[in-house]
Amino acid sequence: MTARRIGLFGGTFDPPHLGHVAALQAAARTGRFTRIEVTVAGDPYLKRDAGPVLPGELRLAMAHVAFDGLDLVHVSDREIRRAGPSYTIDTVLELLEECDEVDLIVGADLTSQLDSWHRAGELAKLVRVGIVPRPGGAVAVGPRWRTYEISMSPVDLSSTFIRERLLSDEDLRQVLPAAVVPMYESFRE
Repeated sequence: MTARRIGLFGGTFDPPHLGHVAALQAAARTGRFTRIEVTVAGDPYLKRDAGPVLPGELRLAMAHVAFDGLDLVHVSDREIRRAGPSYTIDTVLELLEECDEVDLIVGADLTSQLDSWHRAGELAKLVRVGIVPRPGGAVAVGPRWRTYEISMSPVDLSSTFIRERLLSDEDLRQVLPAAVVPMYESFRE
């Protein structure tokens, strides 16, 4: 059976955190999606200059542990299996072979970057963009993008914040799904 509309929630997930969980839960509550695909970037080309990224297989395993039990959510390894940079347009084109429509689900803090994404003009014609509010994340979307807001209370949390702080085990348990904590801790030591 073909899914009618897929919500695509892609990212590096280095590590997956409770803000991601809240965004996925809010997206599921909208009733817009037949399925929400979490796609873990194999080669997150936009993050190359930001420092090392945990191996894709570990990020995928953490995403499974963090998101597998959530309504409508399917964690995918399609970008990890694909060679080269992880481009959203490639994933959208693959998904459109399986469904009628694809919506991107992005945080408000990423909206200003959409026009810099690979083949952005083509991507804008293919998708709608569901925007998840973020504290201080002003929505700055170019006119070619079709957008809507996914209603939820903003979560002030990012993977960058978690990576940059030497958080204790107790602090990690406040920001990561419980089952992710030991996986993340074992690799950062």
